[in-house]
Amino acid sequence: MAVSVSGQDVTFTPPPGAVALVGDFTDWRKQPPLPVTAGQPLTLRLPRGAWVEYAWLDAVGEAFADPDNPQKSLNPWWPYPRAAVVGEYARHPLWLAPEATRKGTATRLSWEGGIFPGTRRAIVYTPHGYEAGTALPVYYVQDGVAFYRTGKLGDVMDRALEAGLATGAALVFVEPGDRSEEYYLNDRYLDFLTGEVFPRVEGELVTVSERGLWGASLGGLISLHLGSRHPELFSRVVSHSGAFIARPGARDASGVIDTTGAGEWLLEELRQAPPTHLNTSLDTGALEWLTGPNRRIAGLFADLALPHQYREYPSGHTWVTWREALPEAFLYMQG
Repeated sequence: MAVSVSGQDVTFTPPPGAVALVGDFTDWRKQPPLPVTAGQPLTLRLPRGAWVEYAWLDAVGEAFADPDNPQKSLNPWWPYPRAAVVGEYARHPLWLAPEATRKGTATRLSWEGGIFPGTRRAIVYTPHGYEAGTALPVYYVQDGVAFYRTGKLGDVMDRALEAGLATGAALVFVEPGDRSEEYYLNDRYLDFLTGEVFPRVEGELVTVSERGLWGASLGGLISLHLGSRHPELFSRVVSHSGAFIARPGARDASGVIDTTGAGEWLLEELRQAPPTHLNTSLDTGALEWLTGPNRRIAGLFADLALPHQYREYPSGHTWVTWREALPEAFLYMQG
């Protein structure tokens, strides 16, 4: 048996060739892997209702999927994660309801980038029956293709509107080039939005009443960073598992942007200049290295009585967490 669950105890039985276990509980490669002895089970106590993703490591440190567990996940990055569920992972009622019969309209844009090189793409999703010239909120969504295809944020809006739970918005799914460069506290990303994206969307396709920024992980970081600094442009931010361990220009020893040891620079910036103009939705998984930083930002907003919501989900830094969080984030902003 690959993995068994008894109450909150999850027992992993290593397959042949496995020498260690990694997953949400080790923040994958950010903490040391859990060593195993051939054939000897390893038991972890995990939160009730959790969705936990994991993989085995072989003798040279390569990750591989559990051959005895067919339960895959919504992981667009790696083929090897498998999942264990501690009881039942709760689904939002919008996901359990029938698919909406009235769909929004998707308009695809592409152009050659000026601020950042390469072909740029975006999808503008407007509510069913939207009439040009009608003002509505516009959300610029980072990692656009992932939110459109994997997260299905447009589907969330369709379902919420058909159920009479929300009002419509325009969702602009903006695809990055190099997301690490563009999203890691890079103020040039604002120049990209204002100089290249806004002119192709606003007036031409939608009429704007308010603007918001929406993103996950690094996309959540750049959304809150820019949204908090520019009240003349943005009044709403949605961040899922915001990568709030970050500092401008910080790199680790290998030259990669630092998301583990850079400190919480944005928290201090927000403490010095509270974003009183923002309405913010924050959420995170309870099984990830960014839980604490997200709690601290939410705590600051609570202390300052800023309009916001904060939610946690019993899962990791994954699209399972973020897709489950999308309905409540949308309903908070548009309900």
